[in-house]
Amino acid sequence: MKQRIYKLLLIYVVLVAIFALQHPVFIACYHSLFRGVGLGGVCAATWHGLRMDMAMAGYLAIVPGLLAAASVWTAGRAMRYAACIYSAVAAAVVSLSFVVDLCLYGYWGFRLDATPVFYFFTSPADAVASVSGWFVVMGLLAAAAYGAGVYWVLQKILTADVPLLPALRSRIVATAVAIVLTGVLFIPIRGGFTTSTMNLSAAYFSQNQRLNHAAINPLFSFMHSMAHQTDFASQYRFMDNAEAERLMEALRDKPVTDADSVPRLFTTNRPNVIFIILESFSSHLLPSLGGENVAPNLDAMSREGVTCTNFWGNSFRTDRGLVSIISGYPAQPSTSIMKFAEKVEHLPSIPKAMKREGYDLKYYYGGDANFTNMLAYLVSAGFDKVVSDKDFPLKDRTGKWGAPDHLVFERMLADLKADPNPRRPIFRILQTSSSHEPFEVPFHKFDDKVKNAFAYTDDCLGKFVDELRKLPMWKNTVVLLVPDHQGAYPHHLDDPLARHRIPLVLVGGAVAAPMKIDVPASQIDIAATLLYQLGIDHSEFIFSKNMLNPASPHFGYFTEPSFFGMVTDTNQLVYNLDGEKVMLDEGSEKGRNLLPGKAFLQKLYDDLDKR
Repeated sequence: MKQRIYKLLLIYVVLVAIFALQHPVFIACYHSLFRGVGLGGVCAATWHGLRMDMAMAGYLAIVPGLLAAASVWTAGRAMRYAACIYSAVAAAVVSLSFVVDLCLYGYWGFRLDATPVFYFFTSPADAVASVSGWFVVMGLLAAAAYGAGVYWVLQKILTADVPLLPALRSRIVATAVAIVLTGVLFIPIRGGFTTSTMNLSAAYFSQNQRLNHAAINPLFSFMHSMAHQTDFASQYRFMDNAEAERLMEALRDKPVTDADSVPRLFTTNRPNVIFIILESFSSHLLPSLGGENVAPNLDAMSREGVTCTNFWGNSFRTDRGLVSIISGYPAQPSTSIMKFAEKVEHLPSIPKAMKREGYDLKYYYGGDANFTNMLAYLVSAGFDKVVSDKDFPLKDRTGKWGAPDHLVFERMLADLKADPNPRRPIFRILQTSSSHEPFEVPFHKFDDKVKNAFAYTDDCLGKFVDELRKLPMWKNTVVLLVPDHQGAYPHHLDDPLARHRIPLVLVGGAVAAPMKIDVPASQIDIAATLLYQLGIDHSEFIFSKNMLNPASPHFGYFTEPSFFGMVTDTNQLVYNLDGEKVMLDEGSEKGRNLLPGKAFLQKLYDDLDKR
C-alpha cells in the first residue's frame, strides 16, 4: 500500500515541478521583454504561479489516482498499457500547450487561450499565415522533444512494478486510501479553502504585466478560456453595423461647449478622493430617495453633499459593478469581462488616469481579492497596493467573506491617520462585504437579518466619516459613496427598474455645496463626470458620459443575463433578450429607447470582442 501512495504523491510532485520549471523557461525565451527583472523577478513569477501549477497538476493526477486504486485488484499488461496511454496523453497536452503558448506569446502578448483553436478551426490557413514553415517545424520538434521527456518520466513512475496485496481486507483498505487521496486532489484544484475558486487572478501580483503573464500556467489559461469561451462578435446582432454606429454616436459623451454651463463640484482641482463601494446597497434604504430608514448615515450624507437622484446600477453582481464603476465599462448580460485577464488589461480605469496625474493609490477589501479574478483586474487597473483578507489576522476573519466591514474601515482609517497630510493627493477605494449573505454581523438593530446587515455597514460608514472629519485632510477630501449593485433588500424585487435603482453620493470638505443631480445616469458615468471635475482627460472612457454636461446625452443603462434596461426622462424601457420582446415600457415616449438600447448593447459586444 505504501508503494502505491508513494507513486501517486511522486506523480503529483513531478507534475508540479514540470509546470514550475515552465516559468523561468518562458522568461528566458522572452528575455528581451523581461530586462531588469533579475533573479528576484523570476523567482517571484514562479512562486506566484505555484498555486495554479498545483491546481493543474491536481487535474492531471486524477487518472494516476484511479489507476492506483485499480492496481490493487489487477496487474500485468493491461495496467501497463493504461499507464502508457495516460503518460502519452498527459505529455502531449503539457508539451503542446507550453510550446504553442511560447510560440504565440510574442505575437499576441497574452498567454494561451481558446483563440488559436477558434482561429484554426475557422481558417487553418489564416491561423498559420503569420509564421514561416520553419517556425512551425521548429515548434513541432520542440513540442515532440519536450513531450518525449515528460512521457519518459511519467511512464517510468507509473509502470514501476507494485505487487498485488494478498489479503482481501488489505486490498479494500488500499483502494479506499487511493480513492481518498485522489479526492484530496480537489483541494489544490479548487485553489485551497478560500471563498474563491482557482482562476487566473491567482497569478497576478505585480504592476509589471509581463511578470504576471510569466506566472500564469498556460494549460490552465487554455482550459479556463475554453470553459468561458464565447464568440462575442456574433452575440446581440440586432441591426447592421452602420445603423448601430449611427445610433451609438448619439449616445456618446459630447465635448463641453461652455465651461460655465458645467457646475464645479469641488473647491480644489486636486482633492483627495475616497471611493466607498457599498455591497448591495440601494435607494430603497434611504428615506430621502423614497426608501426605508435603514441607512441613516448614508441618508444624512446624501442631504449634506452631492446626490444623484436618478442613478442606476449597471448590473446585478459585484464583479460587473466594479468594472462599471472603476473603468466606466458597461456590464455584459452573458459574461463578465473581469473573467478575462487579457481583456481587462486593455480597459481604461479611473485609478490609472489619476495615477498618471500623481495620485497615490490603494485598495481595501476584507475578503479574498482573487474572487472572480478581481485581483488581476485591480492590478491591471493600476493598484499596486491591495489590502485583502490575508492582511488581517486569522482571528479577525470571522465572516464568510473574511474581515467584517468595521475592521476594514478601521484599517483604512489607521493608514490615513498615519499620514494625515500626504505630500501628494491620494485615491483610495474601500469595498465593503458584510451586507452580503449570510448577513452575519457583530451588530443588532433590526430583527430582520438582512436589513440588520445593511444597518451594520451603514453604522461602520458613519463612524468612519465622523473620524475622517477630524483629520486635517478632510477639508481637501471628497468621499464618493456608491453601491456595486442592488441586492437582498427589499426581499424579492420583481420590478427590474426597482432592482437597479441605487444612490450616488459625494460628501467631504472639498465638496463645494449640496446639490441634487436629477438627470438619469449609471455607474459607467462616474468616470467621465469625476475626471472632468479633476481636469483629467477622459476620452478613453468611450461608454462614459459627463452627467453635468448639458451637451451630453443623459440615460441610465443596465443589464442582467436575460435583459437590458435603458432609462431616460421620457422613456423607461426593459427588453427581454431571451424572449426578444419588450417587458416594460413606461414614460411619455414609449418605445423610444428600444433601438438605441439595442445599438448600445451591440456596440458594447463589438468592443468586448476587440479588447
